[in-house]
Amino acid sequence: MQDILNRITFNKDILCGKPLIRGLRISVEMILELLARGVTEEEILQDYPQLEPDDLRAALLYAHHMVARENVFDRVAVG
Repeated sequence: MQDILNRITFNKDILCGKPLIRGLRISVEMILELLARGVTEEEILQDYPQLEPDDLRAALLYAHHMVARENVFDRVAVG
C-alpha cells in the first residue's frame, strides 16, 4: 500500500510545489476537491484520461497520512 504513495510527486516549478499526481499538472488538492464535490471516480478518469484509478487512491491515502499526523489542541471558547 505504501508503494501507491510513490505516485505523489513534488516539483517546486509546477503549481508552486504542491503535491502532484505522477509529475502531471494535476494536484492532489484538485482530486480531493472533485471527490468532495461528489464527482465520481469514473467521471474524473473520463475527464482526465492520463489518470489511473490508483492515482485517485494515492491522493486519498496521501490526505489520510496528512490528517493522521495532525496535532489536535483543545480550543477555548471565546466569550
